[in-house]
Amino acid sequence: MADKETRIEAPGPTEIRSQLVRTELLKAGVWLGVALLVGVCVILIQPILLIFAGIVMAAMLDGGTRLLGRVLPIGRGWRLLIICLSLVAFLAWTAMFAGSQIADQAATLQKVIMSQVERAANWASEHGMGTIDIDTKTITENLAGTVGRVTAAVGSVLGALTSLVMVVVLGIFIAIEPRLYERGIAWLLPMKNRDDFYVTTARMAFTLRRLMAGRLLGMAVEGVGTWLACMAVGIPMAALMGLLTGLLAFIPNIGAIVSGVLLVLVGFSAGTDTGLWAIGIYFFVQTVDGYLIVPMVAKQTVDLAPALVLGAQILLGTLLGIMGLFLADPIVAMIKVALEREAERNASAAPQKAAPKKNAAASA
Repeated sequence: MADKETRIEAPGPTEIRSQLVRTELLKAGVWLGVALLVGVCVILIQPILLIFAGIVMAAMLDGGTRLLGRVLPIGRGWRLLIICLSLVAFLAWTAMFAGSQIADQAATLQKVIMSQVERAANWASEHGMGTIDIDTKTITENLAGTVGRVTAAVGSVLGALTSLVMVVVLGIFIAIEPRLYERGIAWLLPMKNRDDFYVTTARMAFTLRRLMAGRLLGMAVEGVGTWLACMAVGIPMAALMGLLTGLLAFIPNIGAIVSGVLLVLVGFSAGTDTGLWAIGIYFFVQTVDGYLIVPMVAKQTVDLAPALVLGAQILLGTLLGIMGLFLADPIVAMIKVALEREAERNASAAPQKAAPKKNAAASA
């Protein structure tokens, strides 16, 4: 029997024996993975925002379902069905009875605003403030360019409707069985982190429900109040002004400014007295919302500083477009809840780490 030939293998050029090189390569791989993840998030930021908008919609539907459960003790599925049918009925009523009127008013709104802007520019020129050229096309392009890069899904009527349908459908699916998706995400985490994940998501859901409830209440108060007040004093396009004021109330700070400017411009288009009435209506509605609705809701939700919300709106509106502007408030609220929960974990872990040190010092 022949002796087996003993082979001595030598290291090849691709074998890395140095532990330092291996460690550095591992670090480089981690940083490369983080960079790739950031790049993917930048590319997919539009669907990510739509998914987050679906979560916000689910929070509103879930909040309405819970609120209805206080007065109607039936199954959750039936209560959610009632909320969804009520939403569809409201949208259908708005389209059938107010749609034609709002469409006619929207057709003349741009002309009214441009004429008022031209009057203001002429007044400024007469008082030595320089000559200001007003071009409708240029203004429209500038406004479109300030909403950011991520506007493809909401850049047209078809895209806006498609995005809205996707958000509503996604919100309904999540609201039907929110625990299913929560358990699915928790399954991806280590066992030791799941309890803390459940606590954090529960607080986020509670905060988001209350925050959206306050937004909807403020939108209803501002929209209906502006509509009735405009009709009472004879301000043109009352229905459209109420609708725009209610929709823009979803965006704190910036929405109130934009709706106020539109209301005042439309009011002065019908005369000085009507314009003064428009200013009075704006301040009255904003006072009711700012000193009654917002404080009442703030007691039940996360307390967000106005400057923090405004800064987030400017930043996210520039980076992410109109979707980032609309979702800036919920995003900031979720981040604050997560940071507060992390601070609680660190505070509870600090005494546990200090105890072994005291015991070691005592034994020494």
